[in-house]
This record gives sequence, C-alpha cells and structure tokens, in this order.
Amino acid sequence: MKYKFVLFDLDGTLTDPQEGICNCINYAASFYGVQKPHSQLTKYIGPPLLKSFAELVGEENAKDAIVKYRERFSTIGLYENEIYPNVKNTLALLKDKGYVLCTASSKPQVYVEKILQHFDIAQYFTVIGGATLDGKIGEKEQVIELVLGRLNADKRDVVMVGDTRFDLIGAEKMGLDAIGVTYGFAAAEELVQYPHIALIDDISEITEILKV
Repeated sequence: MKYKFVLFDLDGTLTDPQEGICNCINYAASFYGVQKPHSQLTKYIGPPLLKSFAELVGEENAKDAIVKYRERFSTIGLYENEIYPNVKNTLALLKDKGYVLCTASSKPQVYVEKILQHFDIAQYFTVIGGATLDGKIGEKEQVIELVLGRLNADKRDVVMVGDTRFDLIGAEKMGLDAIGVTYGFAAAEELVQYPHIALIDDISEITEILKV
C-alpha cells in the first residue's frame, strides 16, 4: 500500500452541488444588481467564496455577500445537491481495505458534515476537514494542513483527490501527490497542466490507482 491516507475534495468530487451553489450565488449577488446564468457561475464552485464574490460584486461587498449567500445555503442550497455515481461503494471499499479517508474541502466544515450525513457517507471518514466560517482557514493548502495536523501522518503516505487546479496546487504546496477527477468542474485539458499522478473519469477508478 503506497498510500494510507486519502483526502477528498467535496464539491465536484464526491457530490455535484451546482444547482444549490449557483442558486445561492445569484441570491446573494442579486442584492448588488448582479444575476448570471448557471453556466457562467460554475467557475466559482471550488475556490473560497471571498474570492468569488470579490470578482462578482466587488471587494467592498464580498463579505456581506457571503452572509447573504449563507442565508439561503444553510437552509435550502445545502440540499440542492447530488452524490456522484459510485461514490458510496468506492468509499466503502477503500475503508474496508484499510485506507484512512478524510475530506479537505474549501466549504465550511459545518456544511461538509451536514452534506456527508445527508448522503449517508459520513461514517467512512476519519477526519472531516473543511474551511472555517470566519474565513481564517479557506485556501486548499490551509485545509490540507489542518487535516494533516489531525492525522499526524507522513506526507508520503497521503494522496489528495479533487476536481480543480486548486486541489492539485494545494496538494503540491503541502508536499502531497494528487489525483484529478475529470467529471467535476474542470476539464481534463485544464487539470493536465497541474501536478498529478493520475486523472480519472469515474471515482471508482481510484481503486486501480491505489491497487485495491
């Protein structure tokens, strides 16, 4: 077993949150006279919200826009979400084979926990890692560092799995190998430009890479 610990991004890797996130972004942005079709908002799925709203409504409005976003997301948007095919059985198999599974998401940890519970997959994760609501921990490498601190793991034993360049870059900054998934919110043509040991088209393919 080359790796013992597997860190998963959430949005675009385990679940497809497009409807909920885009609806909530538009809800918040509408207070500043901004509305966009969902096709123009998918690029904001993954990065920290502060960066996204700074681009959408201006830096001076970004923090207030996050408050508006969370008004809707915490009650409705959280559940406008779908789990990707083969996620649950793949997590169960990895857990059964002795891998230690964790999340490392830029979404606030409190929401990550609720989503995992909603889809009945929380039991597969030893550490549920996410951002903090106050924004002090939000960048991918910060979340990864937080998770690694809880695990006390050798970085050579850890691999990060995610769907965007933020996951791959964050892993590189923290000295980890990374696997990119192409069914999320970044195309393979984008991911191939960033450090990775493999790109997969279905979450179940991770078992081949890990030789489960």
